Amino acid sequence: MQPQTPVFEVSQRVTLMVNRYEVREPADAGGRLLAFAQQKRLAFKEEVTFYADDSRSVPVFSFKARQRLDLGATYDVRDAQGQPIGWFRKDFGRSLLRSTWHLGTVGDRGVEATGTERNAVIAVLRRVWDFVPFLGDLPVPFLFHFDFADAAGRPVLTSTRKRSLRDRYVVTLPDGLLDWRVGAAMAVALDALQGR
Repeated sequence: MQPQTPVFEVSQRVTLMVNRYEVREPADAGGRLLAFAQQKRLAFKEEVTFYADDSRSVPVFSFKARQRLDLGATYDVRDAQGQPIGWFRKDFGRSLLRSTWHLGTVGDRGVEATGTERNAVIAVLRRVWDFVPFLGDLPVPFLFHFDFADAAGRPVLTSTRKRSLRDRYVVTLPDGLLDWRVGAAMAVALDALQGR
């Protein structure tokens, strides 16, 4: 199910036992559900499957780590039939000060891009927050966003966190350079794998 616009929203609902992610068209475009994922909270985060709805009967796409428990693991994004459509990985070395990710698609229109936290100051403040003993257990109050661009500097994906009680992001795929499923997988990974 292809979104009608190059913009969609990703929202997370945290419950006692599971994290739920919904990928939807924006409300002004109809708000149609594009994909739904559910993950046990204490489970390893090596694989996430997205379904057409919350009945979880029709898969749409998934992402899965090539290696287990690797800080720089590469994740493969696959379509509903299990065929590879893209990948992403965290650049662990560059992420020590400012989170950095790489992503790409496969096929004739293959795209590769690098994404970083938009605001370097917020990136540093977020790291300091995590190390202060009495603050580390509280939710991070800073809004942080990611921008991905290809080698020519063209924007490929932006993920902008919105102020709300639950994690909510507006994801934009300028010029349709990136398969929306790879973009949605990356947006969920930015939330789930960074422990936001």
